[in-house]
Amino acid sequence: MISTYLPEFLTIALVHFLALIAPGPDFAVTISQTIRYGRRVGQLTALGIGSAISIHVLYTLLGVGALMHTSPQILHGVKILGAIYLLYLGWKLIRSQANTGSESDLDNLALANQAKRGAYLTGFFTNALNPKATLFFLAIFTTLISATTPMSVQIFYGVWMCIVTALWFILVSILFSQDKIRQAFLKQGHWFERIMGIVLIAFALKLVWQW
Repeated sequence: MISTYLPEFLTIALVHFLALIAPGPDFAVTISQTIRYGRRVGQLTALGIGSAISIHVLYTLLGVGALMHTSPQILHGVKILGAIYLLYLGWKLIRSQANTGSESDLDNLALANQAKRGAYLTGFFTNALNPKATLFFLAIFTTLISATTPMSVQIFYGVWMCIVTALWFILVSILFSQDKIRQAFLKQGHWFERIMGIVLIAFALKLVWQW
């Protein structure tokens, strides 16, 4: 049975990975969280992003994705929510202040712990409210997966994409949490975060423009 669906699986895995490594909101949020708060926060953000994939897979398998695609009002509503959330994240990053070095280790630890509590949800909502992800998974499940593919196999595809997504962004967080890389970014961290904020706002405005 595995050999029967192997070509389909390899095609889906390749398309998903190519889309995954393309810079987008998930990438911007992961590296900004990692640079600002460290590897642990970045990894929790990555896990949130990976688990959000299950939401896209679930509603696509249930047929809700097709309904959203055929109903402009519903799809526009998703785009509005996604754009608002990206604007919110972008505005927070743009308002980031320079690190004056006056914060104590205790203050920095408190900030990191506070960030940990919200890191998973930040990653989750960044991906879950991304309408491009909605369209991407709808396209995959309607064009690359055969109508005769068993539901159990399709669920396996979905689980695979969740795991690979989480692992990719965990890898990104590990890379950007390396001392030399992180310290280089932290020296001008507020400018870096502002750039990431502009990137997120640009994604949001692009969504609005495509309406």
